[in-house]
Formats: sequence, structure tokens, C-alpha cells
Amino acid sequence: MSYISKISLDDSNLSPPTPEIDQERKVAIFDLLEGNSFALPARDETPPPSGPYELELSIRDRRLVFDLTTEDKEKAAEFHLSLGPFRQVVKDYFQICESYFEAVKTLPPSQIETIDMARRGIHNEGARVLQERLNGKADIDEQTARRLFTLICVLHFGG
Repeated sequence: MSYISKISLDDSNLSPPTPEIDQERKVAIFDLLEGNSFALPARDETPPPSGPYELELSIRDRRLVFDLTTEDKEKAAEFHLSLGPFRQVVKDYFQICESYFEAVKTLPPSQIETIDMARRGIHNEGARVLQERLNGKADIDEQTARRLFTLICVLHFGG
């Protein structure tokens, strides 16, 4: 029962996403809900509230906020992460995504594939940073980290 069953993004104070960003968000949420691993560790030998969890992601006061509740609306956890460690990888990810979106319009498949490999590498780096930042707060697998990183990028883009 250690997974996210519902996810929402608080983007109320952000500018509207571009169609590409909105599509990335929808795909990431769909994929995340199809399969993820998200567990809260015990604190001071106290077991965490049982999952599945509902997650609201937001940016508040220049911090990434994970607000988790159980499906019964019981507060499970809330943690705030500095955006600093994400800034460069998010910037790099958006730059490579722009290159990729332009490449698919005009370049041959071999060049598109090269850009896509670089894009995946940067995305993996972002997922790794997220797993490091969540260490001790939540246990997530690589695929969950990748999908959450996409959502962080969506929020960061607007923030």
C-alpha cells in the first residue's frame, strides 16, 4: 500500500503552461498513477500512516512542497525541499527539450535520437537529485523519481 493514488499540482499562482508543458504534465501524472512506489519511513520508531497516499505538489516561498495525506484525508507528511539543487538540472532539461521539439520538426531521425538520448540523461540526473533530496523523508524508485521530476519541472517552469 506504499504508493501515490492521487496527485495534484498547486499551480494557482503560476503562469499557464504551454501546450507542450501541459501534455508533459498529463503524461507524467497518468504514468505515475499507473505505477509508482512511494513509502514514508518510520520516524523515531513510530510507523507512518498507511498508504496509499494523496500528494499535492506545490512551490511555496521558493521551496518545493510535498503535502501528503492518506485516502482518509489524514495528514501523512509534509516536507519542503530547497529548489536550489534542482535549478541547474531543470534549466538544462528545458534547454534540451526545446532543442528536441525543434529537432523533430526539421532534423533527420539520427540527430533527433542523439538529442533524445541527452534529454533522457538529464532527466535521469534530475530523478537522481530528487531521490537524494528525499532521502530519509520518502523512499521512491527510479521510475517514480523520473515522473515526479517531470512534475517538478512543470512547477518550476511556472515558478
